[in-house]
Amino acid sequence: MIPSHMRATEPFDPTSLPPSKSRRKRDMIELQALGEALVGLPEDQLRRLELPDVLREAVVAARRIHAFGALRRQLQFVGKVMRDIDPAPIRLQLDALRGVSAQHIAWMHTLERWRVRLLADDAATAEWIASHPATDSQRLRTLIRNARHEREAGKPPRAFRELFQVLRDLIPDPVASLQAGTPEAPPDLPDRPMDFRSDVSDPHS
Repeated sequence: MIPSHMRATEPFDPTSLPPSKSRRKRDMIELQALGEALVGLPEDQLRRLELPDVLREAVVAARRIHAFGALRRQLQFVGKVMRDIDPAPIRLQLDALRGVSAQHIAWMHTLERWRVRLLADDAATAEWIASHPATDSQRLRTLIRNARHEREAGKPPRAFRELFQVLRDLIPDPVASLQAGTPEAPPDLPDRPMDFRSDVSDPHS
């Protein structure tokens, strides 16, 4: 029998660690700010957005509240609902409403198309790594595997969101690059429809 101290251990998976306290706080603030932006939209613009039903209901409810304390509690609830929803497609829709540059929106579409491809087709992983050699391939594959598991198990999209962050880090925003004096265009990809909605369970159920 092999002594316990000599047994092989599973390789360390950095994505299994919980996010830091500062990261959780920053994410919470960003999500709540996004929720407040939805609440503040004109009614016609809000109707045009594709949102999960539970989020739309929470936003609509907040718009009907005028008492400060009650509104604050409802906005906190909107932020709580946002934790189980991928915010990237929502931000993209808001950018389009606000007239953000077409180049920035095209970049966001590029990232989302890559994420869809990576989750749907293992061959896309090798293609991505070949075209982006700076990628941490082990981390990428772990995030893809975890994101697929989240989707199948109906869990909050933690790895799904982190995968988008990884892609964003490796394909710089062309608008930011131009402002920094280092233009960099996103790669061309076949046009594919974006999935603006995420499956999310109703927190009231």
